[in-house]
Amino acid sequence: MRIGLDVGGTHTDAVLMDGSQVIARVKATTTEDVASGIEAALAAVLEGQSPASIDLLTIGTTQFTNAVVERKQLSRVAAVRVCLPAGRGLMPRADWPEDLAEATDGGSYMIHGGHLYDGRALSDIQEAELTELTQTLYDTRPASVVVSCAFSPTQPEQEDKLVARLAEALPGVRICASHLMGGLGLIERENASILNASLLDFADRVANALVGSSKKLGLNCPVYVSQNDGTLIDLERVRQFPALTFASGPTNSIRGAWALTGLADAIVIDVGGTTSDIGALKNGFPRQSNLVIDVGGARTNFRMPDVIAIGLGGGSLIGRDGRSCGPQSVARELRQKALCFGGKVMTLTDVAVSQGRLTILGASESKPVASEVCEAVDSLIVEKLAAAVDLMKPGGAVLPVILVGGGAPLIPGDTLAGCPLVRPDNADVANAIGASIAQVSGEAEDMRIAGGDSREVVIERLTAMASEKALAAGADSATINIVNVEEVDIPYMATDTSRIRVSVVGDLAGREVLAS
Repeated sequence: MRIGLDVGGTHTDAVLMDGSQVIARVKATTTEDVASGIEAALAAVLEGQSPASIDLLTIGTTQFTNAVVERKQLSRVAAVRVCLPAGRGLMPRADWPEDLAEATDGGSYMIHGGHLYDGRALSDIQEAELTELTQTLYDTRPASVVVSCAFSPTQPEQEDKLVARLAEALPGVRICASHLMGGLGLIERENASILNASLLDFADRVANALVGSSKKLGLNCPVYVSQNDGTLIDLERVRQFPALTFASGPTNSIRGAWALTGLADAIVIDVGGTTSDIGALKNGFPRQSNLVIDVGGARTNFRMPDVIAIGLGGGSLIGRDGRSCGPQSVARELRQKALCFGGKVMTLTDVAVSQGRLTILGASESKPVASEVCEAVDSLIVEKLAAAVDLMKPGGAVLPVILVGGGAPLIPGDTLAGCPLVRPDNADVANAIGASIAQVSGEAEDMRIAGGDSREVVIERLTAMASEKALAAGADSATINIVNVEEVDIPYMATDTSRIRVSVVGDLAGREVLAS
């Protein structure tokens, strides 16, 4: 049996799964210290069960995202960009918000080196320059150092050598290679690596807390954390790459929608207390975004799901006569402020209660909102969601729309934007279910230049590289399969060039999960 846990801003959801069957489930309030809320949720789903019967604990958490957004728990990071003589005009963190740059600033440096897209060297490493840099870093002692070489994802050797040399010269300082964190795109990869490095000390504390909470309840099973692409990483990898968990909440919900319905291709709407996240299932996994991702004000190229968030949830404030709905929300104060609980603020929950779509323990059984206002609000939220669904449709195709999240009953009707609505059982804990059935993954990318290796040869090579990464993450070799091959033409190159990315997934070795 497995336990899936998702720690959100308002609720901590947990499920106990036996295969595809939900044995126990709970929605607990997320506590300020997080750990006590996790322990309460785990204790609830373990009631009547032997801790020894649990094979795996998988967790989705927003703690690292919140740390960046709130500018808390961040360490100082030195950024070393290896790109001269190119790239002089834009220093690391140049376009970051001032408070985020200040919270992570351990110095920014540029030295000669790096490569062009076709493998040619930009410049040789200059020994005197490197010696001076090493001495400066030794004197300033940042918590971490990020080394970013131009085109290191396709030419990692120089970056790896510099990391090894700095690690030897700077004992006790974490030295990080950017090609392990992000893909092609120097600035975005550098930003992603700096954010990740700034979270490393915090990641140690979070991982220790997760282990402590599970052991306190007698659990001796492995603990994994869900990451941005809907798959898992173990706690040791979380300690190295905490930023890979930034979007674990939406991805867990999207994977949970697949597990609850079996629909491999669909639109998923996760309705929460403040926002609704609209994403897409592609071959049973979250469709990944090809756009630059903004995290806390910094441009990054993390693997992130293609998700639209709109200010529509259970706590959304309703304007006069139902002319507006959100984005302002009462959030976790719903039970104190909503009309149906004796408060004075009209919310979307009040509309759903008045329309008979939602019954809440402890809420008034009367209809607190007039019917004409309810009808106006229903039309408004259908319009908002239909517009978002239209944006997410691949090529305008008609796909099922799966409603999940605690606020799923808030949404009226049977269709959205011409697509049928699907309302599965246990939709309110889809995020925890998604965490519980997650697999492990590997990914690799490279540039294909006209006149070089054929597309088939490049894909075969990348598949082998991605499979090696999945095996290193704990995948069973017999279950590894390709879930996505992405090819993007790059028009600004001198010769015809495309970027190819291959993603694979597999079951955890020795652990059975739902077949994908």
